[in-house]
Amino acid sequence: MTERKPPGVSFESFADKQIRDAEARGEFDRLPGAGKPLPRDVEATYDELWWVKRKMAREGLSVLPPALALRKEAEDALEAALAAPSERIARKILTEINARIREMMFKPPPGPPLGKKPYDVEDVVRQWRERREAAGG
Repeated sequence: MTERKPPGVSFESFADKQIRDAEARGEFDRLPGAGKPLPRDVEATYDELWWVKRKMAREGLSVLPPALALRKEAEDALEAALAAPSERIARKILTEINARIREMMFKPPPGPPLGKKPYDVEDVVRQWRERREAAGG
């Protein structure tokens, strides 16, 4: 655990002392990537958040505006409804996503428009039945 900064000592000199002491103890020896330049995109202009974006990519995270995230969720819900094991589950999936779509239609968040309208549950269930019959069951 690091010690507390003593009163009357500037933060910069306190931090410098902490770094010098850690260097003397060898805490910076053999760190991964030591002596290598930081990777960077040659074509990209400078971006203050480059490290955040790289960390998110490494962690498999993405941040979409709410409308785009819901659009993706709606497309996934439609596929899930069409592949549902029962009509009841298909209806439940569609009812839940339609509620979220309607909510966003009437209270749009900042960002791009949703560009989706609620699904016609009866039409999707008809498609679900047709797929089941075509698959033989």
